Amino acid sequence: MKYVVVLGDGMADYPVESLGGKTPLQAADKPHIDALAAQGQVGMVQTVPAGFAPGSDTANLAVLGYDPRLYYTGRSPFEAASMGVTLADDDLTFRCNLVTLSAAPRYEDSIMLDHSADEITTAEAEILLAAVSEQFASDELAFYPGVSYRHLLVWHHAPTEWRLTPPHDILEQRIGDYLPVGPAAERLLAMMKASVPLLSAHPVNQKRQQQGLAPANAIWIWGEGTKPQLPAFSEKYGLRGAVISAVDLIKGLGVCAGLEVLDVEGATGNMHTNFRGKVQAALAALQDGKDFVYLHLEAPDECSHRQETENKVRSITLLDREVVQPLVAGLAALGEPYRLLFLPDHATPLALRTHTADPVPFLLYDSTAPAAGGPTRYDEAAAQDAGLFIREGYTLMDLFLNPGQGGA
Repeated sequence: MKYVVVLGDGMADYPVESLGGKTPLQAADKPHIDALAAQGQVGMVQTVPAGFAPGSDTANLAVLGYDPRLYYTGRSPFEAASMGVTLADDDLTFRCNLVTLSAAPRYEDSIMLDHSADEITTAEAEILLAAVSEQFASDELAFYPGVSYRHLLVWHHAPTEWRLTPPHDILEQRIGDYLPVGPAAERLLAMMKASVPLLSAHPVNQKRQQQGLAPANAIWIWGEGTKPQLPAFSEKYGLRGAVISAVDLIKGLGVCAGLEVLDVEGATGNMHTNFRGKVQAALAALQDGKDFVYLHLEAPDECSHRQETENKVRSITLLDREVVQPLVAGLAALGEPYRLLFLPDHATPLALRTHTADPVPFLLYDSTAPAAGGPTRYDEAAAQDAGLFIREGYTLMDLFLNPGQGGA
């Protein structure tokens, strides 16, 4: 048996007025996903435990079968694992975004315009982060470049009590109410403030503005955490697996879980990613002996953060046409039985531009036991109507791998 998880990050949503009261999942053209729903098992799952912030870190950890209450130590340590950064037990890691702030006489009065600086290219971001590192790095502080706007700060022997805010949670809001809080908050805040004149004057940003692009004119530090300790996925489930994603967070989860991380050329983490290349990598891994593949697609989430309704609908249509259709065809061609799990990690409603902890719809399909009389579509309402609810998100993996053993 082969097992494939296809995860559309942030895919779930609320009804949207401009879509005639439909959610993006309901509005998207997705005949292949809907066909699987008609022969599969559909329900709702609570991927984010009560008391946890609704992020891709906790949600994907749960989807992979790990209880966040036992294993979650912060977001950025997973990104450090993806980057190959070795952490000591007393190291603290932070996510370091390149963001776009509005101009204001006082830093505190700036508005968070864009958490991704117009999805800055990785090549441009590396140059800007090098300037940040040259200005602020020390024996205690080290900066590491990631993909696009997503980067890493490691603080050796750092204090551990913090209250930090994700930049995508405060889009179009004044930042003064969301600045770092903690025993050494002034040190982080001083770097964040000083990054504005440093980056605003940088030639990379001057060129971006001439091109009509948002400048990456500040750093925003958040997502603190310490070194995680996860039991290997192969030990938990007896399967050899791989993870495919464009973002360091998901790759790092794979590293920490002992899954092989497969890099795909042209994987970007947005709607222009190499969908087909990811599918080909998944099928090749299964053909080469892997039992399990976790295929992560970031595009719907990015569209929600940017409040791009039409693009979010299109991203789901692309998942159907460019991922699910060729994946199912390729799995059939392998000639082996397979199970497929399709779901978002969390909801990212367009109206809110950030994540929520709402339960999300999932779809299970087993090629050896196609069901009859399933729902004619896959979306939030159909999954809700199905009446199946998985209260503990991390138990969904048990249901997927061992039908009848998952917790409701």
